[in-house]
Amino acid sequence: MNWITTLLNNLNYPAIFILMTLESTVVPVPSELVVSPAAYHAANGDLNIFLIILYATLGADLGASINYFVSYYVGRPVIYRFANSRLGRLCLLNQQKVERSEHYFNDHGKVATLTGRLIPGIRHLISIPAGLAKMPYHVFLLYTTIGAFAWHCVLAALGWYLSTVVPEDQLHDKIVEYSEYIKIAIIVIILAVIAYFIIKYFIKRKK
Repeated sequence: MNWITTLLNNLNYPAIFILMTLESTVVPVPSELVVSPAAYHAANGDLNIFLIILYATLGADLGASINYFVSYYVGRPVIYRFANSRLGRLCLLNQQKVERSEHYFNDHGKVATLTGRLIPGIRHLISIPAGLAKMPYHVFLLYTTIGAFAWHCVLAALGWYLSTVVPEDQLHDKIVEYSEYIKIAIIVIILAVIAYFIIKYFIKRKK
């Protein structure tokens, strides 16, 4: 999609909002290649890092809300049919990915809408099972906003840091490299928190 490439190459606040809206639906736009480069330029005075995080989060809220309401009203059969369609495959979507997000939501309840925003492969799809489960919208939006805001803060911090150590022609490769480390660290932290609450629950139950 040439117009997406154009937006990525000309990052400003409307472009950030549009790209993050797409990223939170089913269009494969990597958020790390939007927020981190924007923060990199913010460190040089071209943009404001706080507005970057704001517009990115608002875009994520809009995109996630689109997924939520579509899922809420059309139901599982239509969602799965789309996931298995040619258009769904063009969006790097399939039934297995939707099922994985549903399992995650079912296993972790409403808080999955927050933590799921931090997990690669689930982040942009977690709003679908929330809509299918008819989760109250105000709760969904609150958790989505917190999760998206936290993720964008991490990505913005990465971009700001890279502005001090990496020339712009190496930025893309370094973002991809560091993003993998960040994803692994976040998954480990989330698993540790989940394990803590599970252990705490069984200890309390035993007493």
